[in-house]
Amino acid sequence: METQKIRKVVIAGGGTAGWITAAALSRLLGPLLEVTLVESDDIGTVGVGEATIPTHRTFHHLMGIDERDFMRATKATFKLGIAFENWGGVGDRYIHSFGQVGKPSWMGEFYHIWMRARERGIGEHLDAYCLELQAAEAERFYTSEKSGLNFAYHLDASLYARFLRSFSEKKGVKRVEGLIEQVEQDGETGFLTALKLKSGERIEGDFFIDCTGFRGLLIEQTLKTGYEDWTNWLPTDSALAVQTKSVGPAIPYTRAIAHHAGWQWRIPLQHRVGNGLVFCSENMTPDEAHAYLMSHVEGEALTEPRLIRYKTGRRKKVWNRNCVALGLSSGFVEPLESTSIHLIQVGATRLVQQFPFAGVTEAQANHYNAQADRELEKIRDFIVLHYKLTERDDSDFWRARRDMEIPESLAQRIALFRDGGLVYQASDDLFRVDSWLQVMMGQRLAPARYHHMGHLMTDEQLKTALGGLQAGIARAVSQMPSHQEFIDRYCAAPETV
Repeated sequence: METQKIRKVVIAGGGTAGWITAAALSRLLGPLLEVTLVESDDIGTVGVGEATIPTHRTFHHLMGIDERDFMRATKATFKLGIAFENWGGVGDRYIHSFGQVGKPSWMGEFYHIWMRARERGIGEHLDAYCLELQAAEAERFYTSEKSGLNFAYHLDASLYARFLRSFSEKKGVKRVEGLIEQVEQDGETGFLTALKLKSGERIEGDFFIDCTGFRGLLIEQTLKTGYEDWTNWLPTDSALAVQTKSVGPAIPYTRAIAHHAGWQWRIPLQHRVGNGLVFCSENMTPDEAHAYLMSHVEGEALTEPRLIRYKTGRRKKVWNRNCVALGLSSGFVEPLESTSIHLIQVGATRLVQQFPFAGVTEAQANHYNAQADRELEKIRDFIVLHYKLTERDDSDFWRARRDMEIPESLAQRIALFRDGGLVYQASDDLFRVDSWLQVMMGQRLAPARYHHMGHLMTDEQLKTALGGLQAGIARAVSQMPSHQEFIDRYCAAPETV
């Protein structure tokens, strides 16, 4: 057997990306690798990504992380979805939940039956047939080994990085404090060989992971990988983030509230609320954004609003030579659907699956890059969908979003649903049929036709099926405690008990 060539892994940068990667490598490949993470307390992290999606639970299962321990340590709450306000039009509201809408069959999705029923004057709004959505609206929550709820978390990103640091160091990860002053390369291959710190210390490695944030110290500043700009589809380029005191019980969903030049988030944690304003600098100045945000938060501000500048897009390669970029160094798609932490986790676990123990090959790097590209493109399309389907005509920003050209891949999806009621999830799609359906219907994209599977049922059968489903969901929700009550008894952080 070939001698292992790659053993020393060096992670440049900490924060959420660095410590997720360190946790994955040390937990899953521990005895095979020597993992060193270099970070500096003098360099701040963006750290505003406080909402997750249900894949987070899968990652924690792989890590063997106890849910209650994690939630107490990060002052987390539960998340059943996202409420979108003012997106289709001013005054509109819908929830993109993590749940399944109705009960599909092999022939087709539930909503085809529902559309037939509505034609016949039978049934309620589509929302009535989704357990997670109804629980979110009622602000109720319950989970156990037998619970069928599909959920994610709201968490404190800084506390999460600290939690994973402790986890990783117990698994053997070595942390080095210091500022990276120089990245050394092999003169012939261009492969990275060492990080030289301001202190003079050299950290040698066989394989490097860039978690240095937007600056991309390894992947871009050193390897000159290049960047693919997506601002023509996603033109927001700035965000202000501020934390406020809670003014009421924590709700089990994120709020995404559109304004005239972007949108605002509200994320409830156990000890505070995370707030932010995403905006396009062509339509709103930072001073205007500051004033707008502070006039649209609830509760006393705990921090000063912090401005973050970004450019939506991706590196042309996330794996270049012996370096993989994860987190913000790999690219950025705005946080509208809370995918940032997921992309770090899936990038790290994919690296575990494809780790180049015997040495880097071009074919392997190309394969990793192709997978990352396809997944990110699908996520990009899903986020662009929210903007394209607007009917708002009240500002230059929204008129431009409504009228913009969109990727052909997204145009095809919209046409399939608009013309024939077809929604699908491809093998490399992160978002399920129910997610696409809830956003498209929530922003009033109604199909002109649908599958006639519902025509096989009599009116009485339709009434029985829909009525039974709705009653079962209503009964299940009524038996749940409030979200805040469940948090208090299940996973309350010590300071918030």
